[in-house]
Amino acid sequence: MTMIRLSAITPSGQVHLGNYLGALRTWAREGTQDDVYFISDLHAMTSSHNPQRLRSMTREQLAVLVASGIDPASVCVQSDLIRELGALNWVLECTCTYGEAARMIQFKEKSLGRDSVRLSLLTYPVLMAADILLQGTAEVPVGEDQLQHVELARALARRFNNAYGEAFVVPTAVVPKVGARIKDLSDPTRKMDKSAQNSTGVVFVLDDPDLVRRKVRRAVSSTEGIANLTEILASCTGKDPEDYTSRFADLKNVVAEAVIEELRPVRDRTLELLADPAELDRIRSSGADRARDRAQHRLNAALRLSGLM
Repeated sequence: MTMIRLSAITPSGQVHLGNYLGALRTWAREGTQDDVYFISDLHAMTSSHNPQRLRSMTREQLAVLVASGIDPASVCVQSDLIRELGALNWVLECTCTYGEAARMIQFKEKSLGRDSVRLSLLTYPVLMAADILLQGTAEVPVGEDQLQHVELARALARRFNNAYGEAFVVPTAVVPKVGARIKDLSDPTRKMDKSAQNSTGVVFVLDDPDLVRRKVRRAVSSTEGIANLTEILASCTGKDPEDYTSRFADLKNVVAEAVIEELRPVRDRTLELLADPAELDRIRSSGADRARDRAQHRLNAALRLSGLM
């Protein structure tokens, strides 16, 4: 039986160096055509968003995923399966309890101190469960902050299977080996964030070489800053960097050029795809068809077993 892994990236902003070194590059190296890598544009709607920007970031991220070397057959956009996900999401919401949803740590943190939040912020872990279960996912590589959401998917799969009949694979959360932990260049106490309000310390995949050099040159010279730059250098070159403690300017120059060379083929291919909308649309449509075909029998089984077909 094929073991399917599923991972996603949310189009809340441009893909940055940390996303690429910490996730996308690994997906390209270790993923197979049977895995699923998707842009979670529906999850990006749990807070206030700009529709045009959401659409633009979704296309850009699709291009970056393919340009990173991920098999195009395994890439899709979440909203292209909105009918299938919407149907399964309702079935799973009818399987989930309010208490389970309200206990999610991310909901508690993001709603803390706010007078009003979107209902989707409470319910999106159920949609995440639908993402996972619809594709027959066996393994879900996630960070520790998402383990609770995978546990919810496991609980809902077991509950549905026990109540109505076997429809779902019960997924397992897998915490990947610690990869590159790339920090913000201007504040290395926090990680790079694609939705950061101040992007001076964030290197984006599509930044041109001169901009990369400027951002790296402005990196702070604290102990944490030096450690961050050496981490970036090691991740880009695969080698243990020499001690640059007393030659910080040299370190910045070496890091900038290493980052530029690492990102160059990804940036070039991404720009090619964005300049060829017909090809990008073809890739997107093909990925959606494949994901939809694989999901259909599982959705039909869930609907039938729950009394809807």
